[in-house]
Amino acid sequence: MSTTRALPRISLPKGWPRRVKAAMLHVISLARYSLLSVRGWVADAARSGAKRRSARRKPRTPDPLTAQLGRLTEEIALLREEIRIKDSRVARIDPRRRPHYSGTERMAILELKSARGWSLTQAADRFFIEPATVTSWLQVVNGGGPDSLVQIQTPVNKFPDFVGHLVRRLKVLCPALGKAKIAQFLGRAGLHLAASSVRRMLRQEPTKPDKPAGCKDESNRQLTAKCPDRLHHVDMTVVPTSLGMWVSWLPFALPQVWPFCWWVVAVLDHFSRRCAGVEVFKKPPVSVQIRAFLGRIFGKVKPKYLVCDKGRQFWCTGFPSSRVRSTLYT
Repeated sequence: MSTTRALPRISLPKGWPRRVKAAMLHVISLARYSLLSVRGWVADAARSGAKRRSARRKPRTPDPLTAQLGRLTEEIALLREEIRIKDSRVARIDPRRRPHYSGTERMAILELKSARGWSLTQAADRFFIEPATVTSWLQVVNGGGPDSLVQIQTPVNKFPDFVGHLVRRLKVLCPALGKAKIAQFLGRAGLHLAASSVRRMLRQEPTKPDKPAGCKDESNRQLTAKCPDRLHHVDMTVVPTSLGMWVSWLPFALPQVWPFCWWVVAVLDHFSRRCAGVEVFKKPPVSVQIRAFLGRIFGKVKPKYLVCDKGRQFWCTGFPSSRVRSTLYT
């Protein structure tokens, strides 16, 4: 006769398959929290240098190098997973429609190829290009000019900037090299620098890389009104009445509605300075009211550009609507 008892059956909550994804995220968050707690304990024990003694045996002292090794191993695993996700997205794009690398990015790829010791095929597979493309970059690496396929961030004629760029790239690609090792390495190559000079170059801010082709600078976007009804501006403001906006006691100082004020929405043509339309509301208008007002104004003539702010009436999914067929700039 068997003496084993059946394990108690754990009842699962109703609809648990729908919560599997959220449960995975919570488990990963708890695992990260536990790892952070252990690392904090190791760091505190190493900093204080406290040693606990026992009558039987001496407990094992936490090793800071072991904790740092575990942290770096986890960071490498997370970075590899991040790169895998990004690579899978690029791999789904048609090779003929993938964006081209800029000149500085091509130079960074060649630098990474030299640091990794990759072959042409390995470098091409890593960056989703053909080996012949990498070969063409190597053939024109000594070419100059602003239209060259391979470029560096600092001009070649500025030698100090070039040396600083070289020192920073060595630190990025070979992080194990310190300032003294970098100075010794460059000294063997014929470029004599002091360790203090290397340290100063590492502290300098690197030059910002150029933007990829086809990427527009949104901060410097400018519009010019070249003809009437090309560029319109819409905005709303509060116009106080004789009863409101001056009373200093509550509750009359708070509401911005009629009879204390009016909400006025106006549309202005930038070229002719003509007021295309005005609408008055008793309270703050919603997006539907603004769109209906613009639809009545733009019934015959529709501007190409419509300038507005990021108010909740304009900054929403329904604006610009089908009735206002214009480009929104904020």
